[in-house]
Amino acid sequence: MTPRIARAQAVQARLRSRVRASGGPRRVRLVAGADLAYRADGSRAWAAVVLWSPRDGTVVETVTAAGRPRFPYVPGYLSFREGPLLLRAFGRLRRRPDLVLFDGQGIAHPRGLGLASHLGVLLDLPSVGCAKSRLVGEHGEPGRRRGDWTPLLLEGRQVGAVVRTRDGVKPLWISPGHRIGVRQAIKWTLACCRTRVPEPIRLAEQVVNSLKSGWRLKAGRCLKAGR
Repeated sequence: MTPRIARAQAVQARLRSRVRASGGPRRVRLVAGADLAYRADGSRAWAAVVLWSPRDGTVVETVTAAGRPRFPYVPGYLSFREGPLLLRAFGRLRRRPDLVLFDGQGIAHPRGLGLASHLGVLLDLPSVGCAKSRLVGEHGEPGRRRGDWTPLLLEGRQVGAVVRTRDGVKPLWISPGHRIGVRQAIKWTLACCRTRVPEPIRLAEQVVNSLKSGWRLKAGRCLKAGR
């Protein structure tokens, strides 16, 4: 184990003690979706946070941040790589969300502190991890209909749920991040889904992919101009 990873584990242990995977927001007027995209070689990244209204499905605010990742890619420690840029983007919001949905894990993590838990604690906001694949735990197969789900268990303890967010499509792995329980996490994830992925995350993904494409186009023009 490198000194950097040892320090990261110490941070995770400290923040994990502050996670509350229970309860939930009393009222949700604004949901934030957060996502991040990388340049192919990982040397640059773009983060976006989209503030979305579940009442009428409108985008209230969009903020972004870009920069060079300072932490290497190490599975289980992605919050140290992605967190700084995402926090910079959150710091640019003019309005405070009632709930944050992250494209990543919550407490369904080897040390109980995925991206949604890590940033949920730092932001002190109810947060949910909405992952497209399993990182830890065991589960059965949920039913084929939207809203069907099955528990995600890690060493006999429920750390999330495998939720079918659309009829007949691959499920999402939902886990509480902070200040929310499993059933509330399922409820609000489904409330935000028009497709497989919750709408705020889908919109944030569109933003970062657009930023990435724009940068690639600009870089290509610079190369041509330099010939």
